[in-house]
Amino acid sequence: MAGDRAGSVTGGVAGSVAGGARWVLHLDMDAFFASVEQLTRPTLADRPVLVGGLGPRGVVAGASYQARVFGARSAMPMGQARRRCPHATVLPPRFTLYQALSHEVMDVLGAASPVLEPVSVDEAFLEPPDLAGADPATVTAFATELRRAVRERTGLPASVGAGSGKQLAKIASELAKPDGLRVIPAAEQDAVLGPLPVRALWGIGPVSGETLRKVGIDTIGMLAATDAREVVGLLGSAMGSELHRLARGVDDRPVAPRGAAKQISAETTFDTDLTAMTAVHTAVEKITAAVHRRLLADGRAARTVTVKARTADFTTTTRSETTAFASRELSTLSAMARRLADTAVGEGGVRLLGVSVSGFSEAPPLALFDAVPSAQGWTTAGPVGLDPVALDPAALDPAALDPAVVDLGTDAGAGAGAGAVANEASDPDRPWRAGDDAHHADHGHGWVQGSGHGRVTVRFETRASGPGPARTMDAADPALTRADPLLSWRPEGPAER
Repeated sequence: MAGDRAGSVTGGVAGSVAGGARWVLHLDMDAFFASVEQLTRPTLADRPVLVGGLGPRGVVAGASYQARVFGARSAMPMGQARRRCPHATVLPPRFTLYQALSHEVMDVLGAASPVLEPVSVDEAFLEPPDLAGADPATVTAFATELRRAVRERTGLPASVGAGSGKQLAKIASELAKPDGLRVIPAAEQDAVLGPLPVRALWGIGPVSGETLRKVGIDTIGMLAATDAREVVGLLGSAMGSELHRLARGVDDRPVAPRGAAKQISAETTFDTDLTAMTAVHTAVEKITAAVHRRLLADGRAARTVTVKARTADFTTTTRSETTAFASRELSTLSAMARRLADTAVGEGGVRLLGVSVSGFSEAPPLALFDAVPSAQGWTTAGPVGLDPVALDPAALDPAALDPAVVDLGTDAGAGAGAGAVANEASDPDRPWRAGDDAHHADHGHGWVQGSGHGRVTVRFETRASGPGPARTMDAADPALTRADPLLSWRPEGPAER
């Protein structure tokens, strides 16, 4: 189905080409997390939405454009964002839903171009062979059809930029936002790049940007006009040379699939500092369990476990251990993580804990017993077959992730916009929290708008239903159960691919 639908992108608009012009496209989903929430919860369409941690230490993972006009943005402390946009609806992230929609987007892009480089869950580069040497009108038609195919498949808007290289395509997609298209022919790239601030270039952050500003280089055009030797003297040989080339529009970096992630990690920030080691161990076990589920889903085993602990005064300590053999046993990984936590956690409370695994092996050793580090040395954990998760693929349900654990992605930058989000832990006295997916036997699928004092208000709506009614009921109503977030997007579940 994906191939049939997206195949029209390449077949319908490629046309004849001439010459050797290179065209790279960059597709970026607009305000991805917030747009997904607005799509699947239609009452929120055209309203300010903030996605992120709900606790006092929460961070914004995504902000809708309606919230951004008030100054709210991703990676901002949630408290600050709510002060800037007090009328925004604040929702916890639903990563399983975002990942599912990301897969749909990448399927469309992969069918449109065999040369594809995903950058994160919501953006990717592609270099369609059919566009080699094409004129701007043909590229525009191709990109228009690509955006249409993504919206048809997912219901979400996307911006696309096109240029002679990855840098220009990325800048073009930023200029096209929101929900737009920008094609920059080679003849126009100097005029487009010239007035932009130097921070628009990849690799120029606050420090290097300030270094350039101090010598009067504020725009990309100024950087391009500066002698290359001076730029190298300011920024270093490797970085200076590369940035000077990019400023002049020279970008021959290939579009290619990225290698497998080098680590899988998860972390959480606690609303209240943990002061007891029993609480630390419990938290580490939950976080390790989330990492373990993704490790199994990837079909890999790991040799190295790393634990990160951040104290109340923001001192961060990491401890790692590497074993002789790779393992995918939860008991093994949890035991290592607990032992590492004992040395990583110092005096005072712990505000953040993280666990990562690395040193991957695609084929774990076929052993009946797996070694577990303990105070007495290495002992056996028991038969591998006793771990039901390791044997039952159906158990690998991402929806089973503990809501208090935040999945930060598999590598630096892999989860753009999702870092450092702290979700509220479930409260047994208040089982429903705002943003939870719910299903009622009589009213269908909905989402929780608020709860308390034994009552819960649920708005029953999905992408398919359009805006729906809100109903307040007993929080213990047996007809009201938790629901799969995917059903808010596609009531019949994800399509078979």
